[in-house]
Amino acid sequence: MIHSLREHIYSVLVVSTLESFKTSIMKYLPEATYSPVFFVRNIVEAQRETVERFYDLIIIDSPHSDDLGTKFAIDLSSKKLSVVLFFVFSENYNDIYNEVSDFGVFTVTKPFVDQSVMQALDFAKATRERIRNMDKKITTLEEKMTDIKLVNRAKWLLINSKNMSEDEAHRYIEKTAMDRCVSKRVIAEEILGTN
Repeated sequence: MIHSLREHIYSVLVVSTLESFKTSIMKYLPEATYSPVFFVRNIVEAQRETVERFYDLIIIDSPHSDDLGTKFAIDLSSKKLSVVLFFVFSENYNDIYNEVSDFGVFTVTKPFVDQSVMQALDFAKATRERIRNMDKKITTLEEKMTDIKLVNRAKWLLINSKNMSEDEAHRYIEKTAMDRCVSKRVIAEEILGTN
């Protein structure tokens, strides 16, 4: 089933020392799509906030008195599932873009025009959905690997304690799961006594 990005709501953290930036960026963040939207004034507050809570999108307005924000943007984009939009002055754009683009940070020039901000937000939302889907696939694969490990451990327990062959242990787990209409993992957990 294909979902539209319009169905999603994105939490946003805005990092800026300037009230004017906060005011101007808010017109691009309607509550129907972006909620909640939190504001912090510097990188230290932003670091604290991102430890305490997850944000889908993080908007960083540079420069900052406590830090340009480049390292913070890279750290967030590298280690979290958040998408980072980094607003920089046009004269700094090339240098900063070259520094952060390999880490997936979106760079937007200031002063900005409506279309560039709207496109950057669209790219950010699309990227966030791609990350969300990849994360689901990774979680599913990790769950399958856990299931396989549990079933294998249960098979070896049956082999050692009931003198079954590996094929017999496998058939026992599979048939018991089918007869009871449960997963092989449930049977393996019962055999291992970990349910």
